[in-house]
Amino acid sequence: MSKSYDEIVSLVCDTLVDAGSTFREDKKEAYKKAIEKETNDKARWVLEQILENAEAAEENKSPLCDDSGIPHLLLEVGEDTPVTGKTLDAIREGIVRGLRKLPGRPMGIMGGDSERIDQSGGLDPDSAGVAPAPILLRRCEENVLRLHILMFGGGPAIRAKTYRVFHKHNTQVVLDEIVSWATQGVKELGCSPCTLAVGIGRSHFEATAMMLQAQADGRYDVQSEMEEEITRRVNEADIGPLGLHGNTSVIATFLKVGPQRASGVRIVCVRPTCCFEPRIATVELS
Repeated sequence: MSKSYDEIVSLVCDTLVDAGSTFREDKKEAYKKAIEKETNDKARWVLEQILENAEAAEENKSPLCDDSGIPHLLLEVGEDTPVTGKTLDAIREGIVRGLRKLPGRPMGIMGGDSERIDQSGGLDPDSAGVAPAPILLRRCEENVLRLHILMFGGGPAIRAKTYRVFHKHNTQVVLDEIVSWATQGVKELGCSPCTLAVGIGRSHFEATAMMLQAQADGRYDVQSEMEEEITRRVNEADIGPLGLHGNTSVIATFLKVGPQRASGVRIVCVRPTCCFEPRIATVELS
């Protein structure tokens, strides 16, 4: 049954707050396992503090991090599920209300194109001034309208990389490059341990879209052989939580491979998410 405009607004608002303030259960369990296995005392203390922070944020419905994030939206549409302009308006209004309720950190820059680029337009004092990224759509098998909200912080965006890899007809060549990029990114990020989000596609847009979907679909308790290899090899670099060394530079890897073309290159997107990401929550709107 279709929900009303006001019902969608309310659901989206609450889901954004959940995304910005809550660890999923599989992520909590992953942190607990990492704490048990960590042999470096300083690293273990950092992991304990991150989990304690997450539990406090969930209890208080407060942001997990001062960088409360930019909303990125993945909308899944079933076969007979209508999506109208009014539906999209309700989703955007829910985002606005959620950013104010969380509250999000005011980070939006006002002004025209040039003013937004050089930040001369001034800071929008409204938390909702942080406009969401364009909505990514995909088909789903269930006859529902399902929205995933992910809150993307600035640090991972700075350390992310999207570029081509000459694959040489060898998957291992691509994995080696991913490990190299990820290791450098984690070293420079600071707020580790990371969840590595990786997308492989035919274009920069597609690779980035795969990276976002990898975060929506990924689970800490279900890892493929390639995901396990990437995690293990980056952890062997001994970067550790907050760069303090130890076994836990990466909690898990979420990898999604899209369609590929007959070409000598693969376009790869690697995002070393921070210790609080993926900040994600999901809701059905129909």
